[in-house]
Amino acid sequence: MNNGNRLQPIEILLVEDNPADVRLTREALKEGKVYNNLNVVTDGVEAVDFLCRKGKYAKAVRPDLILLDLNLPKKDGREVLKEIKNDEDLKTIPVVVLTVSKADEDVLKMYKLHANCYITKPVDLAQFLNIAKAIQEFWLTIVKLPPNDR
Repeated sequence: MNNGNRLQPIEILLVEDNPADVRLTREALKEGKVYNNLNVVTDGVEAVDFLCRKGKYAKAVRPDLILLDLNLPKKDGREVLKEIKNDEDLKTIPVVVLTVSKADEDVLKMYKLHANCYITKPVDLAQFLNIAKAIQEFWLTIVKLPPNDR
């Protein structure tokens, strides 16, 4: 996606409970060339509330892209993904599963639930930053995201 013609930032929702991963993702996106706005929620219940604009998220913007961890408190990422992809208003938002799980059953299940891609988080700091930059490069520069009716 060529962000140069876009006046508004790319809206990203990061669903992540690990503060270190949130900080690294924020840093990697800040270093990138794409104008973006990163919203962060730390559990699955907050993610659904944000997406459905409930409670304190009543004025939340619709994300253009969701970065979703699987192992979340209150409601795990598997349940969140299922709710997103079963909702007519939300299912067109691309979801990148970004998790530590390398289990084949998780990979298969996420694709069956219509995840747009599945990335295993590396433990190495430099590799994590490289992956975050690659996500930005691919999803925010190359891919044409669906129109976002704000």
